Amino acid sequence: MFSKDLELSISQCLNEARARRHEFTTVEHLLKALLDNPSAVQVLKACGADVARLGRELAKVIGDTVPVLPEGDERDTQPTLGFQRVLQRALYHVQSSGRKEVSGANVLVAIFAEKDSHAAFLLQQNGVTRLDVVNFISHGITKGASESGQEGEQSEAEGEQGERKSALENYASNLNELARQGKIDPLIGRADEIERTIQILCRRRKNNPLYVGEAGVGKTALAEGLAKRIVEGDVPEVLKEAVIFALDLGALVAGTKYRGDFEKRLKQVVAELRKIPKAILFIDEIHTIIGAGATSGGAMDASNLLKPALQNGGLRCMGSTTFKEY
Repeated sequence: MFSKDLELSISQCLNEARARRHEFTTVEHLLKALLDNPSAVQVLKACGADVARLGRELAKVIGDTVPVLPEGDERDTQPTLGFQRVLQRALYHVQSSGRKEVSGANVLVAIFAEKDSHAAFLLQQNGVTRLDVVNFISHGITKGASESGQEGEQSEAEGEQGERKSALENYASNLNELARQGKIDPLIGRADEIERTIQILCRRRKNNPLYVGEAGVGKTALAEGLAKRIVEGDVPEVLKEAVIFALDLGALVAGTKYRGDFEKRLKQVVAELRKIPKAILFIDEIHTIIGAGATSGGAMDASNLLKPALQNGGLRCMGSTTFKEY
C-alpha cells in the first residue's frame, strides 16, 4: 500500500508526462516528482543533495531523452518497465520488512537498483548513495555523521591518534560487565528458561539457543539474566568464565560506505570473540542479520559471515526473534 504522499507523487509524474505529451513515464519523471515528496526530500537533504540542482538536471534529461507524441496522436503516456520495477521493488521491500506503507523514501532506495537509469546516475552525481539513504531511513544517520564516524574508525585502525578501541567495544556490549556494575535488574519468574539455556550452552554441539516469543515478553532480559548469574557464579563449572557480548547491529552497519567495510568490522568482532575463552555472542532480533551489510546483488550478509564460526564450534551464539520473523 502506498502512502498518500507517494500516491500524489505518482499521480503528479503521470500528469506531467501527459501534459508534456511524453510517450513514456520514466524513472526520471518519478524521481522529479519525489522532489516535492516530504519524506523523500527529507532523506535527500540529509544525504547532502542539492534538491533544486537535481530538479534542473532531471528536467533537462527528461526533455532530451523522452520522445514526444506527435500532434493528433491521442495515446496515453505509458509507464516504462523501469518505472514499474521501482514501485514493485519498493512495495516488496516494505512488505518483507513487516511495514504497511510505502513512502517516497522507500522508492528512493528502489531507484538505485535501476543502475542504467539517468535517475540513479544523477543521484550519485549529487553525492547520494544507496547506503546514505538506507542509513538515514534505518538509523537517522545523516551523511556528515556517517562520514565523520568512518573517519574516526580509520584513524583508530591506523593507530595514529588517541587510544584505539577494540571492535567489541565499538560494536557490542559486555553484559557481564553491566551486571557487575549493577545495571542489570534481577530476573524474576524465568528460572525454567534460564535452566534450559544453560543446558543448551553446555552441549558440545548444537549449543546455540534461540529465544522465540512476542515482542515485549522479555527475551533480551533472559540474556541479561544469564549474564547476572554468570557474574554471581550461579552456573555450572563449564560456564563460570563465560562472557556474554550483545551485538549492536545498527552500530556495525552505520557508516559502512565502501564495499568490504561491513565484512571487515564483523570479521574483527568474530576474531576478537574467538580470542576470549568461552565468549558467547547474543544477537537481539536475530532475523535482521539476514541481508544486513549485503551490497546490492551480493550474497555476503551477516548471516553468511557468521556461519563458518558457528559451524566449526569456534563461537557460541544466542539469539532472539518473534514468531512471525522465525
